[in-house]
Amino acid sequence: MATSASIPGAEVLTLRARTAAERCGVQPGALSGSRPVFSPVNGLPMGGVEWSPEIEDAVARSRAAFLEWRRVPAPARGAVVKRLGALLTGHKSDLATLVSLEAGKITSEALGEVQEMIDVCDFAVGLSRQLYGHTMTSERPGHRLSETWHPLGVVGVISAFNFPVAVWSWNTALALVCGDTVIWKPSEKTPFTALAANALLRQALVEHGHPEYVAQLVLGDGELGEQLAGHPDVALVSATGSTRMGREVGPRVAQRFGRSLLELGGNNAAVITPSADLDLAVRGIVFSAAGTAGQRCTTMRRVIAHHSIIDELTDRLAAVYERLRVGDPTTDGTLVGPLIDASSSSAMSKALQEAQEQGGTVIAGGTRELENQAPEAHYRRPALVRLPEQTPIVYAETFAPILYLLPYDDFADAIAMNNAVPQGLSSSVFTREVAEAELFTSAEGSDCGIVNVNIGTSGAEIGGAFGGEKETGGGRESGSDAWRAYMRRATNTVNYSGELPLAQGVDFSV
Repeated sequence: MATSASIPGAEVLTLRARTAAERCGVQPGALSGSRPVFSPVNGLPMGGVEWSPEIEDAVARSRAAFLEWRRVPAPARGAVVKRLGALLTGHKSDLATLVSLEAGKITSEALGEVQEMIDVCDFAVGLSRQLYGHTMTSERPGHRLSETWHPLGVVGVISAFNFPVAVWSWNTALALVCGDTVIWKPSEKTPFTALAANALLRQALVEHGHPEYVAQLVLGDGELGEQLAGHPDVALVSATGSTRMGREVGPRVAQRFGRSLLELGGNNAAVITPSADLDLAVRGIVFSAAGTAGQRCTTMRRVIAHHSIIDELTDRLAAVYERLRVGDPTTDGTLVGPLIDASSSSAMSKALQEAQEQGGTVIAGGTRELENQAPEAHYRRPALVRLPEQTPIVYAETFAPILYLLPYDDFADAIAMNNAVPQGLSSSVFTREVAEAELFTSAEGSDCGIVNVNIGTSGAEIGGAFGGEKETGGGRESGSDAWRAYMRRATNTVNYSGELPLAQGVDFSV
């Protein structure tokens, strides 16, 4: 059983956090507020921030900035995002340090998250010259029929702790090139990272002669998010978090006829068929299930394996789980960092107990690690649980590293098991059979928004639209045509005929 080196003390982490944030342009006073910020690395405070008051003033400033920003040509807006990408590249290490210290991600994952920000900036810069509409053939002579896309307004972004900056960048880079202004309400658990990212964007705006109010940051708890969701001048609310949070945000926005883009819970599965390359499957499963200590919306939570291979697969996974290096996420070689807080650790313990009460067997992991070194932190070895079938515990998303192993007999049954849960974010199948791969990705296959073949459930690329169905919320962010969520469509009819023929040949002579 592998555990990493000793956990750093409070003074060490405080110095690292302050240094990284200040390099990104955060003023020192912003890190010494009355609201303490805890690091999951040691469970201790490493500074503090001041929460924002009510968002009324922020929305008013954002609305005023929008009236000017929408007039800036899209390629010029793209130039700001291009500069943001360059600044992110120059401060990649600093931002990754903050991601590790506030979210508990291992260094490679933290660097990967910042790289996602850089990549989506590149995507958005290209998009700034490709906000295309269609031209349609009119049924009336001497008429032209087309559609145009226009900026939507103020976009509110509510992000979660597990991707403290990447999800903000997905929304913000696209919203800015589309001509919208942005108000960001990050998780109250990761304000230092948010301050640093926002400081870099403000720098890019000011360097190009635009007001910093084009992008604003507000800090606070769920109540502030509710204010943002309920404000009538916020045209779109993009919210990432739990399904429970989505049940609050969605109706609040809908009640005022606003738009919402929801990225909520996931309960992701991989189907492992008899023909699967088990070496490949084990690699994909372990990364998807144990990465980020099981705290991704795309974390693999179920393995649905054919009865002929499930025993061998279980043995292989158990051997790897026992070797996973758990500990300080900033130490080289660590693969699993801490859970975000005590409530996450308690939820993991409760889920493991319920799974055993429902006939499950904990094959590996589940134990608490490094408690003697960091009693306030919550390091848990990822758990592997064998179940005879999908019992009630499997249908709920536990945001912790628990992987349930479930047998199946027929491929159609495996697809049904994949689809049986209320969430619908990500899914995968490991197979060498073309027919199985094609069926899984067809309309009769997985009902998720992300459907993979021979890769795990995590690691989506920014070029594709990211999001899911059912209780995952139905939203789409990042690539493909996700930009349309941040704009409004107008259908235009231009009559150049000099006459006024009516549609469908209607005669309305007077």
